[in-house]
This record gives sequence, C-alpha cells and structure tokens, in this order.
Amino acid sequence: MDPQTALELVKNGVTLLFLDVPQYTLIAIDTQIFSVGPAFKGIKMIPPGTHFVYYSSSSRDGKEFSPIIGFFIHAGPSEVIVHKWNQQEERLVKVSEEEEERYGQAVKNMDFDRQLGPYNLNRYEDWKRLSNFINKSVIDRLEPIGGEITVECENDMVRNTPKTPMEEALYNQLKVGNSATSVGKSQRKGCYYTSIPRVVKCKGISGQELTSLNLDKTQLLETLLAKDYGGSEDLLLGELQFAFIAFLMGQSLEAFLQWKSLVSLFFGCTQAPFHTRTQLFIKFMKVIYYQLRYGLQKDHMDTTGSALLDDSWLAADSFLHHLCKDFFSLLLDGSAIDGDLLKWTRKFKELLERNLGWEFQQSSAVDGIYFEENDEFAPVVEMLDDEAPAV
Repeated sequence: MDPQTALELVKNGVTLLFLDVPQYTLIAIDTQIFSVGPAFKGIKMIPPGTHFVYYSSSSRDGKEFSPIIGFFIHAGPSEVIVHKWNQQEERLVKVSEEEEERYGQAVKNMDFDRQLGPYNLNRYEDWKRLSNFINKSVIDRLEPIGGEITVECENDMVRNTPKTPMEEALYNQLKVGNSATSVGKSQRKGCYYTSIPRVVKCKGISGQELTSLNLDKTQLLETLLAKDYGGSEDLLLGELQFAFIAFLMGQSLEAFLQWKSLVSLFFGCTQAPFHTRTQLFIKFMKVIYYQLRYGLQKDHMDTTGSALLDDSWLAADSFLHHLCKDFFSLLLDGSAIDGDLLKWTRKFKELLERNLGWEFQQSSAVDGIYFEENDEFAPVVEMLDDEAPAV
C-alpha cells in the first residue's frame, strides 16, 4: 500500500485503543487475532461500521487462557474508541468520555501510530458477509447489559435449557476455566434474544390443526416477524448473524442455542420459501452459506488454536443434518421454485457434502436413528385435550 493511501485509511478509519493490556493477551476483531506484545496499544485502519471485538487474558507464560469476553461495536468514520485494562477484574473497561476525547486527539496527532496494529483489509470481505445485516439497531436490541458476551455469564441461563448430549458436553467444555472471581459477572443477564418456541402451542384449535402448525412453521415465522421484528426481515437476519458471531468467535453457548432455534425455524417452513417469503429465504440461504463456509475452513482458527467449527458441533446425526435433509428434499424436488433460491440451496447443499461428507438421500443412515426423549426432531403428536394443547 502506498503511504498516501495508508494515511487516508488511518485518518478516516476507526481506531481502537487498548491501553495497559498485559503481554500475551489475545485480542481479536472480526476475523483477525492479535497477540499482545510489549508495544501493542490497539488497532487502526478499521472500516467504519459493525465489528465484534473479543479477547482472552493469558497466564504469565502465555500458555493458558481465560474464557473469551466479546462485545459488538458500531463506529463511524474517524471514531476513536478507548478501553483500558482493569488489572483486578482482568478485563477491558471503557474509559470516560473526557478521557476518550483526550486520547482521540492524541490518535489524530499520530501519537500512537507506531503502536497500533493495522486492520487487514484483505480479510474484510469475509467479515462483511458474516455481518451485513447487523447494524446499530440490532446491537442495541440484543446486546446484554454492559455489552459483554461471555460464557461466564451463562451458567444459570443455559444450565436448565434442553440440550442434546453433544451440546451438554460442549457446554461443560466451555465452562472449564471459569473461576470464583467471576461472581459479579455471572449475576448479569445474557443477550436479549427473541424467544423462539420450539413447539407451537395454541388453544381452541383441533389436534390436526395443531399438528399442521408444527409441521410447517410458516405461520410461526409470520407471527414472530410481525410481533417481535416489526415486520423487518433484515432485523431477523441480523439476529441470526449476531448469534452466529457470538457463538463462533465469542464461544457463547447461549448464542449457539439461539442460532440453532432460528435455523430450525427457517428450515421448518414448507410454504414460506415457495409463496410468502421467497426473498427472505434467498437472503437466509446466503447468510447460512457464508456462515458455514467461513466456519468450516480449516485454516481459520479460534483464539485457542482450534478449528472454528469441527465435527463435535456438526456431527452427521446433528439437528442441522435432519433439518437440511427435509428442506433439500422439499425445495430441490419442487417444480415451481425461484431460480435464485434454487441456486443458493444447491450451493449450500454442495458445501455440506464437500466439507462434512454429508449425504442427503432418503435412504441415509441417519433415518435409522432413534429419537431421544424431548428430541425436537421427533414426530409431532396430536394433543386432543383442550387443557393441554402443547405437542
């Protein structure tokens, strides 16, 4: 990059100052991870817009790391955002407005320039595809009090949530390393995700109608769009992306469960893709395609050095395989289907087949799997008792 272009990016881009951060701490933004050295003071040349910052404090030898803490930001051109390291709590804390204004002027004077790592613009395209529906409105609506997303706050929220054996094992894995020093944070509420009913309940209708509502979640989708998203499809897709990023990069199990609920809602619709919400489903297929394409790339590692998504999240008997098999069968066998929706559905199917080795023929081995008690993929049972309309 020529010096003049670099200078323009420094002046017009967002700057994040991270002051007094201990050496070896891992600090990341979007798809990029920095290991703090003795001169590190932050990151410069960040494109304006939405970003996810996440970090993990290190032991003194740099070999052990604490659970990740992450937060979303939405910043304008030339904005300077300043955090300082709180030694006692081992976390980043935002400075006062007066301090931020003072440090901001120092940044504009180029006082910190040599101590700022540059944002890698070659990787910005990946980030845009993961976050293009997340705006300030989505962040304000979903982020927890204080803004911090961390598995340390999720013990009470997630502990009693129904989970498959795989998810239970992963939950216990993510909890490892939680310490008694996090008591203050653990009392805080998590993200304000939209409640997505796993099973549709409705009084005053027949058992057959209730079963129909649960076999096709189009009506549930319409109800949620009207009631919780003000009719905005993009707000719904923004929450899907928010949850995926908080799960993938922030290692939040609460976020994974929300992402799973939203994906299950989309793939549970049989009428909406063909009739009422074709354009929404085209956007959804693009979103989930880019999410899994990024997460499944073996050269992308998380802050612990592990692959972002591995077989433990997406085993062949996982919820996603079940849902995709039925959805692909519905859409790819349909005679009247939008061309763009067909194209992106095929791309997504090929991605799963190529990267995970999944097969989607009706004779697939997963057809023989027995459903566990409370399994969301078990057949829907009609409830004939008016006092107990749930299925």
